[in-house]
Amino acid sequence: MPLDLSGRSPALASFPGGGLAVVIGASGAIGAEIARQTDASGRFARVLRLARRPGAGDLVLDLTDEATIAAAAAAIGATGLPLRFAFDATGMLHDGAIQPEKSWRQLDALAMARSFAINAIGPALLMKHLLPLLAGDGKAVFATLSARVGSIGDNELGGWYSYRAAKAALNQLVRSAAIELARKRPAAACVVLHPGTVASRLSDPFAKAGLTVRPPEEAAARLLTVVDALEGRHTGSFHDAEGKEIVW
Repeated sequence: MPLDLSGRSPALASFPGGGLAVVIGASGAIGAEIARQTDASGRFARVLRLARRPGAGDLVLDLTDEATIAAAAAAIGATGLPLRFAFDATGMLHDGAIQPEKSWRQLDALAMARSFAINAIGPALLMKHLLPLLAGDGKAVFATLSARVGSIGDNELGGWYSYRAAKAALNQLVRSAAIELARKRPAAACVVLHPGTVASRLSDPFAKAGLTVRPPEEAAARLLTVVDALEGRHTGSFHDAEGKEIVW
């Protein structure tokens, strides 16, 4: 079911005032804008930026190192503020020698493991450590970026084996976590979002003529508008930046 975005905005007015927001991957194109616009909304007492490189955010967090995730979660808990909003803007489509596969002939075990580590296992560990910190009363949201190409039902072109499979795995992980979360926090939502094609280092090499490519500030505003419309009943869902639900 599509979300009703009428009257919604990136101002995130649906969240209770005060509380804490955290953005993981805050040094990337989308993450930086999500953090900036969340901060500008004035809805939260504090917005923490988490990044892999020291100095790129308030806290260091490496998705491939669970110890850094646990340490960041401890620091988040130590703020004493209720965690209202956690946005995971991480992801990897290509990384140096690793490129999306066009054929099964290009499958490589190490490249596949790297994709799963960043696109599925890392976000799963984020949920392990951050979902227990979500506020127990009132609206709270954990959102992570997936991709339409991770939809099995929507796959009509093939290719991009590792990225598609890792994002499909992420979708299943979020779905399972959402069911568990609902047992204790019925007002909270744990969701996956598709941002569309955004002008960034990740997508630039694959932008094609005729493809709509949005600047990060527009993509972030659309995603935050979707977040504003989320309620507990939407937990475990998969939506695009227009609020339309994507088939699994």
